[in-house]
Amino acid sequence: MGKKDNKKQTVEEEILVENQKETQEEKTTKEADNQEEKKNPNVKSTSEIDSIRQELAEMKDKYLRLFAEFDNYRKRTNKEKLELRKTAAKDTLSALIPVLDDFDRAKKNHDSDDSEEEFTEGVMFVYEKILTFMKGQGLEAIDATGEDFNVDFHEAITEIPAPTEEMKGKVIDTIERGYKLNDKIIRYAKVVVGK
Repeated sequence: MGKKDNKKQTVEEEILVENQKETQEEKTTKEADNQEEKKNPNVKSTSEIDSIRQELAEMKDKYLRLFAEFDNYRKRTNKEKLELRKTAAKDTLSALIPVLDDFDRAKKNHDSDDSEEEFTEGVMFVYEKILTFMKGQGLEAIDATGEDFNVDFHEAITEIPAPTEEMKGKVIDTIERGYKLNDKIIRYAKVVVGK
């Protein structure tokens, strides 16, 4: 038993010596860190570094969120500008629509058999030029005669008995042509509907 006790005592002494060495190394490391901090005050402890890293992560998150918000704002304003450009000419084109109506009536009157008025080539050229310009701006006439009556595009002025059974609920005559500007109604077609 003496040998076992000696071995046990030796192992305990070795562990004690190792613990003393580790404690001494820790003290030496702490003293070196303290001396290094005294020499260089810019060196931070691990807790300070962790807090700085956390603060940096928060700043990055705030930056990314702010950047995303700004990007969404930029896209939204660009979309609004594009919509504004599409409908910017609405007032001007709406003011020119009665001129087209007058041309249409004059042309219709000229095309009738009992008309004595002449529709000169120059007048026809001006009409075509105005019509081409307005189409280029996005104006589109709504064809109504013979179509099913649709409240989204037509405004019924009156109802008359339909000449045939298949004309019931359809547009029999167009009193005033309707117009769309880039797929938005700017004037409904005024029509006569068969009942």
